[in-house]
Amino acid sequence: MVIDSNKTVGNIVADDYRTAGVFSQLGIDFCCKGNRTIDEVCAKKGIDKYALLEELERVTANNNNQGIDFKSWELDLLIDYIEKKHHRYVEEKIPQLLSFLLKLEQVHGAQHPELFEIKKLFKRSADELTQHMKKEELILFPFIKKMVEASRNNTPIN
Repeated sequence: MVIDSNKTVGNIVADDYRTAGVFSQLGIDFCCKGNRTIDEVCAKKGIDKYALLEELERVTANNNNQGIDFKSWELDLLIDYIEKKHHRYVEEKIPQLLSFLLKLEQVHGAQHPELFEIKKLFKRSADELTQHMKKEELILFPFIKKMVEASRNNTPIN
């Protein structure tokens, strides 16, 4: 993704969420101060604009799933991938998103009381998703792995 330095940091994150990590690492507020351009942010913080643009383009150019044929994977390998890649990602991002929502609520809650409900609903959804993933990890995935093992060995499921 080619990024225009005159574009606001908020719009860049809205276009591709992966850029949020780059901005966060550099202490660039893309939320409440998301109306600033790359040029403005770099000038204010003394950041090398070209290095930042290069990093943003590197992050957005990386398509991790491109070319992977998940349908050809054995189920136990797919389970390991889901747990290590997707479950860990969700577990890492939920607290970050809650932190952003809390900040939004604190800064803009008086003018936008709907933010309190949004945070509450997100937290409830995040809790349900976390419980769902735990059930997969403790019940569903181990059973599927037993089925795969039984199929490979041509034996009944233990």
